[in-house]
Amino acid sequence: MDKVKVIEIKKSVFEDNNREADGLRAELKSRGVFLLNLMSSPGSGKTTTLISLINRLKGKLRIAVMEADIDSDVDAVKIKESTGIESIQLHTGGMCHLDAGMTRQGLDNLPLDGFDLVILENVGNLVCPAEFDTGSCTNAMILSVPEGDDKPLKYPLMFSVCDTVIVNKTDVLPYFTFDLDRCRKNVLARNPKAEIFPVCALSGEGIDALAEHILKMVKDWKEN
Repeated sequence: MDKVKVIEIKKSVFEDNNREADGLRAELKSRGVFLLNLMSSPGSGKTTTLISLINRLKGKLRIAVMEADIDSDVDAVKIKESTGIESIQLHTGGMCHLDAGMTRQGLDNLPLDGFDLVILENVGNLVCPAEFDTGSCTNAMILSVPEGDDKPLKYPLMFSVCDTVIVNKTDVLPYFTFDLDRCRKNVLARNPKAEIFPVCALSGEGIDALAEHILKMVKDWKEN
């Protein structure tokens, strides 16, 4: 019996997406727009962190946010009401991640020439979003203290693709067995270049340092 032909669909999907992501990045570069892809698990405080961060950056950068969720517009409304910036909602139709094509659809609904920084708040998930290149200029993720300092060991790809790791909810450190030094070691084992920022989004502790980091990333990207 002749062997049947086997098609590696997953590999083909990733290759197609990566080509589209590279094209999107080149287009954003030509237009001077920096796209930041922010990932995390549900409940880590992405939206609250973004609000605190945006309120420190909006006088220095022209910012827009794309909120991705399976359903609802709760986060997009919250961002717009709390910061006054442009915010749109992306519904993924049940998919647990965004890819480059979906990201482009969102960007097509923004007047990109009016922005320096677009933040994509990806679907809450530590697995699927890390697998798909969105065309972003950088990846960042939030790890909250209640999740535990061992998450970089359990979800290696997420921490490997993110050069900025935000450790949120530091105000509850006394109530959890979360060791910041151990967390830092685990993150750097996955990505030695990662920059780590402990923050408390509710109180604002650590947000200024994070804002300066993002400002520098945008400036360096525009100049190089």
